[in-house]
Amino acid sequence: MSPAPEFNLADLFEVVADTVPDRLALVAGEVRLTYRALDERADRFANHLAAAGLGPGAHVGILARNRAEWVEAMIGCYKARTVPINLNFRYVAPELAYVVDNADLEALVYERSLADLVAESLRADADRDGDGRRPVHLLVLEDGSPADGPDPVAALSGSAPLPYEDALAAAPTGRTVVPRSPDDLYILYTGGTTGMPKGVRWRQEDIFFAAMGGGGWGQAPLTSAAELAGRINPDEAARIPMLVVGPLMHGNAQWAMWNALMMGGTTVLYTAHRFDADDLLRLVGDEGVVSMALVGDAMARPLAEALAEAPPGTYDVSTLAVIGSGGAMLTATVKAELAAHLPGAMIMDRFGSSEAGAQGAVDVGAAGPRFVMSADTAVLDDDLRPLAPGDGRTGRLARTGRIPLGYHKDEAKTAATFPTDPDGVRWSVPGDLATVEADGTITVFGRGSASINSGGEKIFPEEVEAAVKAHPDVFDAIVVGLADERFGQQVAVAVRLRSGAAPLALEALQEHCRDHIAGYKVPRRLLVVDEIPLTAAGKPDAKAARELF
Repeated sequence: MSPAPEFNLADLFEVVADTVPDRLALVAGEVRLTYRALDERADRFANHLAAAGLGPGAHVGILARNRAEWVEAMIGCYKARTVPINLNFRYVAPELAYVVDNADLEALVYERSLADLVAESLRADADRDGDGRRPVHLLVLEDGSPADGPDPVAALSGSAPLPYEDALAAAPTGRTVVPRSPDDLYILYTGGTTGMPKGVRWRQEDIFFAAMGGGGWGQAPLTSAAELAGRINPDEAARIPMLVVGPLMHGNAQWAMWNALMMGGTTVLYTAHRFDADDLLRLVGDEGVVSMALVGDAMARPLAEALAEAPPGTYDVSTLAVIGSGGAMLTATVKAELAAHLPGAMIMDRFGSSEAGAQGAVDVGAAGPRFVMSADTAVLDDDLRPLAPGDGRTGRLARTGRIPLGYHKDEAKTAATFPTDPDGVRWSVPGDLATVEADGTITVFGRGSASINSGGEKIFPEEVEAAVKAHPDVFDAIVVGLADERFGQQVAVAVRLRSGAAPLALEALQEHCRDHIAGYKVPRRLLVVDEIPLTAAGKPDAKAARELF
């Protein structure tokens, strides 16, 4: 007899797979997998890991763009009680080498087109440590790249990486029988705002409740994993296709996918290597997408423009009911543009972080970053005491309860980000500054480390960016602080103009901004660029933007 399921991601997935085995679970390009098929392929991957000697707790890196195998490998890792590690395919070799070392990888699944990056990073890792190459079990995913010629990874490791499909074909079917635990780890590497990537360590039970719906948003929390079956509507008409646009190497996309899976929905992965609004909107119609997960204006504005420019009837968006943005806020201008073309859809910002999970959603009707947060969220003063509603002071946004264990191999940063207050309550305090309004909603200003201090006034880049992006000729923008002899720092902005827009002068932008923000916040420097620089995590890169000036 199989053991009762636990609040463990593999157990929970199997509960859903057993409840609706023939329902479509995953669409990834031309690949379409039912829950039964996805479960079987994940089982084969788990059994391969076990046969390769990778036991509970082993770390398995996944270096790939969005594709079905990303999902299979992640679920398969949890089935085998190993820990999948998200790797950013935008990394350069020193960054990847750092994470390979920091994460203690024992296995790596990677796309063939990334073989040169893998070889260079493994070589850099070995050169830095000076103790020879770390043994890594290597699996290669075919992606259409040429497989002829010398394999750079094989030349470095001494043996050819095993093709992923060959590994699955040789592995037995059938679920692993090792009992799993709610304490099994979920690790998410995040680039954060400063420094090298950090691995955030969660118990699987905690991340399930903190970021993956806990069995259904708006419903009472589950008291047992087996109860999840009763939350799944077996009627095929109740199936919910949810479009995951961001890359699965990011927490935002992972959580959106797991929310879909835990509801018995269909995860529709956006698999194109470059964002294309036309492709995305056609995918919505082809799959009858109900919910879409985006990351800020960088994705939302091109969608709004495509809807505005297309002749009526070009896109079938009749099923689209919810557009959520996580990881970056939508500006009011972009929200209004989307709402004008999607009057039946709810468009909302969701707030969360790798260190705290999903914490809340923007307050309905709010013009700025004012959120309705979960009950376990507070704003703390310098003594780690929660601020009362209407207090007026600015503190640090924090969450207690189901929060991470800490950072992998970094006790100092763990102690700083996850402090314990005088009453013995442990908090997650990633660094966002916020205040509590009189009605209990929370206004979030952004990371204190990114704020600009001009003449003693604290200026948050997000607020200035929202004002700049409201200009009709501005497509995207990033605000940074530059050194200033008189005021300490001055506000500078790099903007990308809309296609066909006339040149933009600083004076015209300043006049526009004064209608939205206080005069001391108005940009003093302007640089027009072809592209806004991004970090390896795909977020606006303030350091690179400062260097442009």
